[in-house]
Amino acid sequence: MRNTMLKVQPISGALGAEIAGVDLGAELSDATIAEIRQALLDHLVIFFRDQDLPPARFLALARHFGTPIEYPFVKGIEGFPEIINVAKLEHETVNFGGVWHADTTYLQAPPMATLLVAREVPDAGGDTLFANQYLAYETLSEKLRSLLAEMRGVSSSAKADASRTREDRIRSDGSAEARKLLVAEHPAVRTHPKTGRKALYVNRAHTVSFAGMTEEESAPLLEFLFRHQIRPEFTCRFRWTPGALAIWDNRCAQHYAVNDYAGHRRIMQRITLAGDVPA
Repeated sequence: MRNTMLKVQPISGALGAEIAGVDLGAELSDATIAEIRQALLDHLVIFFRDQDLPPARFLALARHFGTPIEYPFVKGIEGFPEIINVAKLEHETVNFGGVWHADTTYLQAPPMATLLVAREVPDAGGDTLFANQYLAYETLSEKLRSLLAEMRGVSSSAKADASRTREDRIRSDGSAEARKLLVAEHPAVRTHPKTGRKALYVNRAHTVSFAGMTEEESAPLLEFLFRHQIRPEFTCRFRWTPGALAIWDNRCAQHYAVNDYAGHRRIMQRITLAGDVPA
């Protein structure tokens, strides 16, 4: 096992850092793993370039940070049910994840974190944006923070904006429960179990209403929050290269896959890590 001298370089004022000086495919020391975990807590999303992570190594790496789980709608790749392909091919027009969201908040215990590695990317386009939900919460008025403290968001796997982005993958790689409806309620503001900070926890892809309110009644406040939580000053943008890896904290960051590479393919692989029930 090797100790490393990690070089952590923030990429924006809001969140995100590139980390150099580590081969993630090698056997990592406990100290190195602890450094990476701390960097994730500090920066919400971290990036690594030029990593050699075939599926077995990718899965072994993920296990250093949590328990990999299967995605509810898309089958994993052969031999690795916890790893799914996130692909947009040349003929496809809608991409997977092309809406601002936190991953699978329609689960009772949404993922703690997600790892995404680039296998094949276009020469230009296909970036991913991330948004800091601590800042989204902290910049709300005191009155609105007080109101949201008592509210719970209802997330559904059937919300149209998100389900459209899954359609091509479900057609090619759908699981046996691909059409199952999943619904969960979570606090509109959750407290991070490690940092103790509060984060806004609704998202455009999955949140359909507030508990005890109709969708029509919920819509004006949700629409305000959806716009607020992705203000440019809360975001960073990452340009992918082959072998690049991102790890993001699903409890306090949202992300958006930009669909600006028509006629080109983008092939990624993803692992999500088991989380807890938001509180």
